[in-house]
Amino acid sequence: MPHLQITPSILNADFAALGAEVARIGSADWVHVDVMDNHFVPNLTFGATMVEALARSTDLPLDAHLMIEDPDSHAPAYVEAGCGSVTFHVEAARAPVRLAREIRAKGARASMALRPATPVEPYEDLLPELDMLLLMTVEPGFGGQKFLDLVLPKIRRARALVDKHGLETWIQVDGGVSLETIERCAEAGADVFVAGSAVYSADDPDRMVGELRARAAKGWRGPAD
Repeated sequence: MPHLQITPSILNADFAALGAEVARIGSADWVHVDVMDNHFVPNLTFGATMVEALARSTDLPLDAHLMIEDPDSHAPAYVEAGCGSVTFHVEAARAPVRLAREIRAKGARASMALRPATPVEPYEDLLPELDMLLLMTVEPGFGGQKFLDLVLPKIRRARALVDKHGLETWIQVDGGVSLETIERCAEAGADVFVAGSAVYSADDPDRMVGELRARAAKGWRGPAD
């Protein structure tokens, strides 16, 4: 069984006290940072300067999800800001292979995100260039949305492609992930889970991280199933 990873999103945290908020999720594997530019998605969050400040205030690795229009130009700045993983949207990238290689060359894990309606099959040949594939389980742009079950077959197909090529590529899901939905995602083949509202609306966010991890393990069936 793989190491199932929980990456809480700070989109639902108190932005005025991010250092303290991240300290409340000490057992998380990564901190998921949603970067939005109000162009690619209709919402505006924070940029590389704030991410750099956050990187200085925690020992947890940062997982930046760039929901921005020009990732080809801006993604490298997030590696320099201290992120251990940088995700760009294939719908926005002009040269995804070049960008993934640049992110890796700068020392971070390269990840590519797909909106719910974007099929995974056209990108099969790109998978060896990626350390992680992010399959959005809501439309990107806002926290607290309802999980889209229609993405589950896509997670299964992505897992089949990763296994077919014998790759170590992680499959991440983001959007509406909770105790009610995480098991289905793991059963479909996801192994990295972004949870925002579920973690930060809990009385004890760190305990919720553990509960989500245990629930995911219950659902995991392994690549061959």
